[in-house]
Amino acid sequence: MLRTILLTLLTLAVAIGGGAASVWLALDARNGIGAVSLGGWTASPDMDAADADPYSRARASREGMLPLGHAEGLKLVATRDSAGDPLLRQCAYMVEGTIPAARLWTLYASDPALAAVPSGTRHANVLTSWGVVYLADGSLAIAIGRPAAPGNWLATSGSGPMSLVLTLYDTPLSGEAGLADIVMPQVLRTGCDG
Repeated sequence: MLRTILLTLLTLAVAIGGGAASVWLALDARNGIGAVSLGGWTASPDMDAADADPYSRARASREGMLPLGHAEGLKLVATRDSAGDPLLRQCAYMVEGTIPAARLWTLYASDPALAAVPSGTRHANVLTSWGVVYLADGSLAIAIGRPAAPGNWLATSGSGPMSLVLTLYDTPLSGEAGLADIVMPQVLRTGCDG
């Protein structure tokens, strides 16, 4: 009798614990259902669609974010550099290339929960399309890191993992079909502290 009760409790604990852990891992995955990978960047174009998968809706609810609709824009997240290494706040990076067509775009460094990383300086911790200097061919070179850099610089502080969040507002890109041929900027590591 006692053995049956203990086995039942153990089975329930494993089932509930395993189920909760699998849901938590599924919600933490950026490359989940409906995600589109573009080089080192990932987008979830269907997150706010009427037929969005339940995991995308749960992720949006858990993170307290308001996803952009198809007509509003697209959020792209990079968690690794172009060599495949994770992005770290104690490292410096250079984002090089062209940004896809959009009326306005923003770029900021974030923690794993996509909250903005403090800049550690009096400089803003977000860059916008209106406040950067473009190269002659229309491309960009943006330095990201703690040490100040000439030209376009996105200041970060602290240490640990980070992501880069590029949000395109009022862009002609929508759904997976519009994203297939897009070339995203590269994220190149230029050095690390310690």
